[in-house]
Amino acid sequence: MASPFLVPVALLLRDVPSSIDISAEAPFDEKKEFLPRGRAESDVNSDAPLKINVKLQSFSGGLHVRGSVEAPWHGICRRCSIEVLAVSKVEVSERYVDERAPGDEDAYLIENDFIDLAPMAHDAIFLDLPLAPLCKEDCKGLCPYCGIDRNEATCECQGPVDPRWATLDNLRFIDFPSDESKEN
Repeated sequence: MASPFLVPVALLLRDVPSSIDISAEAPFDEKKEFLPRGRAESDVNSDAPLKINVKLQSFSGGLHVRGSVEAPWHGICRRCSIEVLAVSKVEVSERYVDERAPGDEDAYLIENDFIDLAPMAHDAIFLDLPLAPLCKEDCKGLCPYCGIDRNEATCECQGPVDPRWATLDNLRFIDFPSDESKEN
């Protein structure tokens, strides 16, 4: 079965400048080439839907691909340890060329008059995954002493006092009235 991300581009390359819109959807890792990451890392399930909506524009020597790629991901909240489910939608602007020039490692290759949009989409989604996701911006996290989820309940835990700093608890400052007529 051919991948919907494998696009024939011979006509586009022959008729410069020209363009075509491509929309495709398939499982994120149809070929099962990526190993699942650890539980504490953000990841995309291999069977998650990967959506690509791009415009291919030909130029002399290659193609410019502009549009968006989208895939759902999952991870663990860095503060409260609950599962986070979200969708990454990434704007892409990439080049596909017949041959890479020296120092042009960022371009993808056109092979046998076909381009494969999957590697570009995988790169964009993986780079967009958060290293330490949050379930919500104002997540209060877990209490470090009793472990209660502070988003759901409160606790009266107080951290242990470091005896080296305990003397500072008794330190009090006296507020003197400020004399605004003095010039510095």
